[in-house]
Amino acid sequence: MDIEKVNSMDFGEFVDVFGNVIERCPLIAAAVWSQRPFSGLEDLEKHFFAIVDALPQSGQEGILRCHPDLAGRELQRGTLTAESQREQAGAGLASLGAGERLRLAELNAQYRARFGFPFVLAARLQDRAAVPRELARRLHCPPAQELRTALGEVRKICRLRLADLFGVDPARL
Repeated sequence: MDIEKVNSMDFGEFVDVFGNVIERCPLIAAAVWSQRPFSGLEDLEKHFFAIVDALPQSGQEGILRCHPDLAGRELQRGTLTAESQREQAGAGLASLGAGERLRLAELNAQYRARFGFPFVLAARLQDRAAVPRELARRLHCPPAQELRTALGEVRKICRLRLADLFGVDPARL
């Protein structure tokens, strides 16, 4: 895909293609569409980030709540989005043993109880051993810091998904 194709998309096509760049948030893609034309992939990415950054804290937390638990029930049931399924499987989370799944479920529950949203991590950039370690570490962060960290992970996920859609190396972004 190239930027000319993106700029020529009608609203419905744009939302269909980019609606899950921010996990389960097609409304963000709908808002980004109105910012066309984009000068390039980096400009498109900048618009996604700007919409998220402009949201009040409650909206940002809402975006985080759209993310599934890592190695959670949705993975086990096969109800993740296609992108999340690939990302979690790529991090080895689809092949955890029962003990590892239980440990992650406990940490996910503690995290959600503490912060009010699920633990968000660009799983694709991690391996299966790093996920519970990072989750346990971030459980002790102050809430304002953790909100910033989680939104930073949303940015990483967005960047990776945009790179996939454009067929480019994410390091180029």
